[in-house]
Amino acid sequence: MITGKTLIAWGHAPGPWFAAAIPAAEKARLAGADEQAIRAIVEGFAPPPAPPSVGLREHGALPYRLNVRAEDKDDAENLVSVERHMRELMRVPTLVAGSVMPDACPAGSTPGTIPVGGIAAAKNAIHPGMHSADICCSMAVTIFGDIEPTAILDAGMKLSHFGGGGRPRGHQLRPPPEVLAGFESNPFLKPMASAAIEHFATQGDGNHFFYVGRLASSGQVALVTHHGSRKPGAMLYKAGMETAENFRRVLSPETPKHNAWIPADTKEGEAYWQALQAIRSWTKANHYAIHDLIADALELERKDRFWNEHNFVFRKSDGLFYHAKGATPAWRDFAADSSGLTLIPLNMAEPILIARGLDARLLWDLRRTARAGILAAPPTCASKRARPRSRLSPSRRPASMPASFAASRTCQNCPVPTRAQPRYARRLPNSASPR
Repeated sequence: MITGKTLIAWGHAPGPWFAAAIPAAEKARLAGADEQAIRAIVEGFAPPPAPPSVGLREHGALPYRLNVRAEDKDDAENLVSVERHMRELMRVPTLVAGSVMPDACPAGSTPGTIPVGGIAAAKNAIHPGMHSADICCSMAVTIFGDIEPTAILDAGMKLSHFGGGGRPRGHQLRPPPEVLAGFESNPFLKPMASAAIEHFATQGDGNHFFYVGRLASSGQVALVTHHGSRKPGAMLYKAGMETAENFRRVLSPETPKHNAWIPADTKEGEAYWQALQAIRSWTKANHYAIHDLIADALELERKDRFWNEHNFVFRKSDGLFYHAKGATPAWRDFAADSSGLTLIPLNMAEPILIARGLDARLLWDLRRTARAGILAAPPTCASKRARPRSRLSPSRRPASMPASFAASRTCQNCPVPTRAQPRYARRLPNSASPR
């Protein structure tokens, strides 16, 4: 009788394919086939042999581009740590290029962890550890008219949900049907459909924030939210890391677990890529669900809105997978729903900038860029330079420090509007600049 032990004795590793191979082999045996013929039948069910495993590159074999320089002792110490991680990261055999954005910093202590402000381009590989558990961490803005900012803050505190956990039953909001359909149809996301409902229209904590300020160019009030994909994204990250680890043990045991990858051309890779797109759609809808709750409650007109993500994997026409940690693309049309505009938060004492990316191979020198009046790309910008949003009127640097919302000068001939008023500056507790 042909059993799993028979196939193992013939040198086959156990796998799901045994379920189909064993009955076919047993049927052939009962029909009088000899062992050679039975083995040939079994071979027809066996998966192709795994490619030879690959090791890590030698240190320094693949260079990376560093778009930052130290200007004081603290900068120098930070940069040493960032470069230590990048040198180790670039040993991963799937990578073909890497870059570090200004104001980068380490994202962990394990050697080779992609730093915040790091970009790694991989060939035929998706590395879940390089987008991190906070998948699709992103910024979204809705611009309203002239309303008292505190009204939006008060409505946000009442209508949104901050911190851990989701909304209790009776207060849950369902994502759009097309977003839920993306969960139901994906093998990675189907077990997370309930979490996608429970956590919809919720806001994170930590370095995530809910921010209200005035456009320095027009005085209009704007709401900005910063958060990722909440529990559904964390669950996808865990599932992705488990899948990548299964491949790592076969394809590259020498590669550290946190840099394991899923081959993009496998059924698992295709499913994971689609799962990332569904998580992206959920996160975008999650931002605007919070904004719309407030707008509807206050009967506000939505004059403009856009968003951009900065913990994600992007794909260009070259077929490479660009893993961005705390960095967002600036190249034109990187996504079908891209407005070309980018939100760039600085810190609690500085404004949020609105920029438009330029297709350029390299970042300009930061000092020269500043002198030229072009917005230099901070850690949330990919390896491109950026220019201020042309649709907004120019502005001086706003007077209010913690909660002003500004656009930089775009036209030397335009008048300069009134500065934002400090009395409107207000932040929620536990807010900070995103990483």
